[in-house]
Amino acid sequence: MKDTYKTAVKAAVEGGIRIMEIYENEDFQVESKSDDSPLTLADNEANDIINSFLVPTGIPIISEENKQLEFSERKDWQECWIVDPLDGTKEFIKRNGEFTVNIALIRNNVPVFGVIYVPAKKDLYIGDVENQKSFKTSLVAEENLDVENLALTEIAPSETKTEIRVVGSRSHMNQDTLEYIENLKSKYNKEVEIVSKGSSLKFCLVAEGKADVYPRFAPTMEWDTAAGQAICNAVGLSVIDRQTAEPMKYNRENLLNNYFLVSRLG
Repeated sequence: MKDTYKTAVKAAVEGGIRIMEIYENEDFQVESKSDDSPLTLADNEANDIINSFLVPTGIPIISEENKQLEFSERKDWQECWIVDPLDGTKEFIKRNGEFTVNIALIRNNVPVFGVIYVPAKKDLYIGDVENQKSFKTSLVAEENLDVENLALTEIAPSETKTEIRVVGSRSHMNQDTLEYIENLKSKYNKEVEIVSKGSSLKFCLVAEGKADVYPRFAPTMEWDTAAGQAICNAVGLSVIDRQTAEPMKYNRENLLNNYFLVSRLG
């Protein structure tokens, strides 16, 4: 891996270590943001740790927990990091383990590398878009991580099954999504299995062949999706903006995503 990629992996894991330290403490110090989404001590402290790794790279950072810069300051960036230090804060508060650390490297508005770390399971996903490969590993030990010698297993989408597996959110299943599922049944004349999962793990399920389709017809931000898109793009899956009918772009003026679809179906 390139040195910048190794730095991102280390940052994600170190952030995850701190998240789990707080996860095991009853006092999450939950607050509400202006949009009523939750914020915990873990979000803030993981963000500080990740920044400590990424700032020295000299590449600017867009993070959910950093102060957001005006587009006039961002528009000429050729590269940037996009970070969600704790994706799935609601899942973290529910203590179901389905939360992640997301870090993506964006070049000319396109994800070129992504890492998603699942601290509760010590699962690590890495997507290298330039080399068209994504990997998964389960860490035996997080401390003093040896990035050079990770036991990586390449992942890939699955072959066609008798049923279509649609991955959905534990917190955001809505009428648009339910209607999409009904249309899938009619179009392919197959049964549909719903695979519920929180956070950016939904991207990982499609990338590693445990689901076939991820329709997201509810609000997300760039930091929710950039790392997952990198992991999917690296295995040949597109993440299509439903409004533009094009692959999703990043470091846009409006960091709020349109609805999108990840699918291995033709």
